[in-house]
Amino acid sequence: MDWHLRDLSDEDLEEAVALDGLSSSVGQRALFPLSEVVAAIVAGEPAVAAEAGGHLVGTAVGRVDRDRGWILRITLHPQWRGRGLGSDLLAALEQRLVAAGARRLTAALPHGETGSAALANSGFVAREDITWFDKAEQARPRDVDTAAALGGSVPPANLWQQVQGMTAEKALIERRIVLPLSQPTLAEEHGVREPRAVMLFGPPGTGKTTFARAVASRLGWPFVELFPSRLSASSDGLAGGLSQAFTVLAGMEHVVVFIDEVEEIASRRETRGGDVGIVNELLKSIVAFRERPHRLLVCATNTIDALDGAFLRHGRFDYVLPIGPPDPAARLAMWQRATTAAGSGEVDLQALVDASAGFTPADIVHASQQVAQATFEATLAAGSRVRAGTADYLSAVAATRPTLDAGDVTRFEADIERYQRS
Repeated sequence: MDWHLRDLSDEDLEEAVALDGLSSSVGQRALFPLSEVVAAIVAGEPAVAAEAGGHLVGTAVGRVDRDRGWILRITLHPQWRGRGLGSDLLAALEQRLVAAGARRLTAALPHGETGSAALANSGFVAREDITWFDKAEQARPRDVDTAAALGGSVPPANLWQQVQGMTAEKALIERRIVLPLSQPTLAEEHGVREPRAVMLFGPPGTGKTTFARAVASRLGWPFVELFPSRLSASSDGLAGGLSQAFTVLAGMEHVVVFIDEVEEIASRRETRGGDVGIVNELLKSIVAFRERPHRLLVCATNTIDALDGAFLRHGRFDYVLPIGPPDPAARLAMWQRATTAAGSGEVDLQALVDASAGFTPADIVHASQQVAQATFEATLAAGSRVRAGTADYLSAVAATRPTLDAGDVTRFEADIERYQRS
């Protein structure tokens, strides 16, 4: 034997990283990134080095998760392949993994990569029926903690799929906002600038908050909503609260920040008297927020014509997008979800879609809850399960006063003509 085996330590990191770059025999991306390998070494996970002539010529690094031992990396200097070194490294690493509590050992390598022969020779069985799925989470633990301190969180990963219908709005937001932020390198190659701030406008109850959360879900970024009422509790008032919140947000690498009903703090300054400083502070915060990439500010308003003129100038918001009442496809999805959740009987969904034209999502939720409550009470009274039908839902729709009237819709259409920037 021409090599000496010993424990690999963080003192070997520089040489181990250099060897990692020489070792690959297929040139494909490793299943476990180098950062994970280095983290395992620094953390004192089982790792073995092969030394010859005072230099590293091979390494094997593992990690123990409960009773499973993962073989993260086997590296060999090209001049030392085919001599049995890989098998020796693997045997020594296996001993250390078992001693650390592993009872099942698993390795995942690109096909034909360095170490494959050593694994086969050591009794590991290759599985050809497995597809490896990989997903890199964008949110750093530190950012998750910061978001939680501000009352935020990382939304579930499926919210974007749950926004059904609203196809035009989804397609526009996907193209203009999500894709440039999720594919920044490709976007930059084409000269597409990342959006940093977006304004959503439309009547109340149309789902602006849902869209903002869904964008954060689609990106895998923390979502933080800033509430003016809470910011006002700052000892320095609302302006001071805004400044403090954006100072904390500046330390986050990825985040979607949401301010709903922003007209409460950014309405026309000539109508606010002594509140001019609040608008100025928000404008200053937006400028500072836009200086760093990979972050998105989403503001929403029910009355866009009430906003201060300086607030909507080019350079503040990349896009100003309308979010209106749900289209027929969206209403169909909402009614389908509501009737399924209620365990209803046979229901003519198209009749409900037609009857609820102009309803907001909140209106549909209200009507469906009226039916759910009524059937719940009827079941208790009858002592057996009562299921709602089409007539029950149509009655609830007829009894629901829509959030929007014809005037609201007309004003929204006029706002689209005047303010939309997409």
